Amino acid sequence: MEEKKFDVKSIIGFVLIFILLLWVMNNNRPTQEELAKRKAEQEQAAKANNPQNNTATAATADLGAFAYSNAQPTAKDGVTVIENKDVKLTINNKGGDLKEVLLKKFKTYESMPVYLIKDKNAIFALNFKTTQGQELNTQQLYFEPSLSQKDGKQLLSMKVKTGENSYLEYVYTLPAEGYMVDVAVRSQGLSGVLNSQNPIELVWGLKARRMEKSVTYENRYTQSAIRYADDKINRMSQGGNSGTKEEQVSWVAYKQHLFTSVLISDSAFANGDFLSYNIANEESKDVKYTKNLKSTFPLKTKGGELSESLHFYFGPSDYNVLKQYNDKYELTELIPLGWGIFGWLNKWLFIPLYNFLANYFSVGLVIILMTIIVRLLLSPIVYKSYVSQAKMKVLRPEIEEINKKYEEPMKRQQETMALYSKAGVNPMSGCIPALLQLPVFLALFNFFPTEFGLRQKSFLWAED
Repeated sequence: MEEKKFDVKSIIGFVLIFILLLWVMNNNRPTQEELAKRKAEQEQAAKANNPQNNTATAATADLGAFAYSNAQPTAKDGVTVIENKDVKLTINNKGGDLKEVLLKKFKTYESMPVYLIKDKNAIFALNFKTTQGQELNTQQLYFEPSLSQKDGKQLLSMKVKTGENSYLEYVYTLPAEGYMVDVAVRSQGLSGVLNSQNPIELVWGLKARRMEKSVTYENRYTQSAIRYADDKINRMSQGGNSGTKEEQVSWVAYKQHLFTSVLISDSAFANGDFLSYNIANEESKDVKYTKNLKSTFPLKTKGGELSESLHFYFGPSDYNVLKQYNDKYELTELIPLGWGIFGWLNKWLFIPLYNFLANYFSVGLVIILMTIIVRLLLSPIVYKSYVSQAKMKVLRPEIEEINKKYEEPMKRQQETMALYSKAGVNPMSGCIPALLQLPVFLALFNFFPTEFGLRQKSFLWAED
């Protein structure tokens, strides 16, 4: 066998290749100036992608005609509060959007006030282009507040001006009671300022705050519900991340299990893009949010001006409360009562039954009484099932005799059916009652997790 020799030429070749690689790496290494430039670009990109920094750059942004508003003496941070007996709204001067939404009658599992919006967990803004080429967001702009009252309602006008008589305006209207807030989005004298070639983009987003003790259970029922094409409902995935797009959107609800925030359009948005990101993945006392929900809608100008009639509902996901707004908006559809017969059973049987019993008994007794009533209503069906089972048990010895006597399957089946006919037994009568009971129990399976009246109530001696 020939011995392997030390190949000097190969070693020299490898050394030369190594030296060449070192030379290439040294010549392509970025200079200190290039490294500093890359770092600056990365920091700038990070700031652009951070929504909390978007408004911080407003002072240095090119606002075009809207610089008029930001130069006014009223262009300073501040808030305006409007409230009724049910809800309290705090509106920012900067951005003209909602800073806080407090539901006065409810508490969290920690006995804290229920804030649907707080600590910058929501966004309501317009993205648009001007005829001069600026790309603006209303969160960059200072709005001038003006509070008044009319017919027992509070009206808050928020204007961002481009001149003395030209402006973009939000008008919040809050009645003396209830959870519905009217929001008019309109403009005057901006036909030469707004670039109508590009749709104005309305962004409505919410990072759902934790309200209940079990964060995973609450998160399971937290989702976006979208009403589109007149009467269709799209319930986005309750787990994980998801996105969808729908046309002719009349409302989108951010349902936080037993509370909800709904954005409604009188004329329906032409279309909408919807995103849902899961935040809470496990049980923990430190979890503050469950999901991040976002919707984007294009708005069209009419004669170069904006005119949108919108509404917010901030309140409980209570069927009885939402039903008050059904004539216009069908808001009860945001509650997942089940499809088809299951939903009908809940709407026309279990919800009215629960409401009636809850007027006289505690929640624990109501559940027991509902169970008894359901069993009584099903008793004729259950009785027939028991009778059928008893008859089949009596006939079992004779059936076994037939099986032994006849080896031919066809003859055996004929004799068995003759025996059933003689005894007045239907073999399917045991299965049919079970199938008839199934819709009732599936309807109840949807009813109990969505019934607002059960929230924070004890079952007899067992506390929630």
